[in-house]
Amino acid sequence: MNRDTILLVEDDPDEAELALFGFGEVGRHYDIQLVRNGEEALEFLFATGRHADRATERAPSLVILDLDLPRVSGFEVLRQIRSTPEYRYTPVVILTTSDEQSDILQGYQLGVNSYLCKPVDFESFADLLQQVSEYWLSSNTQPGRRHNP
Repeated sequence: MNRDTILLVEDDPDEAELALFGFGEVGRHYDIQLVRNGEEALEFLFATGRHADRATERAPSLVILDLDLPRVSGFEVLRQIRSTPEYRYTPVVILTTSDEQSDILQGYQLGVNSYLCKPVDFESFADLLQQVSEYWLSSNTQPGRRHNP
């Protein structure tokens, strides 16, 4: 069975654990890959460094990206995603604690598909993750990808 890969870029261990737990039922339908900083996100995306052996079919179909990351910022990760033909149409969702208008504007200027603030309670967080993954990978139609209702 070939499952879509979701790349979750989250440096906070508690939030990463909550996110993985939050995927719950929907997570069984996807290959969820967690990376802890911007540098590792780029290595996974472009199959370099510690992810040089990543199989081509595990290229992410959805990227869920925090902004405040060590080593390489979430904005720089987004910039590199959008500058590469391979990922030009891959949905990228910023999921962060920042509701600063300057961050929101910069995210959209760089080509993010959606900008979401992390809910404070776990149930809302889990629900949001399930909605995001189902929408972008099941309901949304995008170039170069078959729609699977």
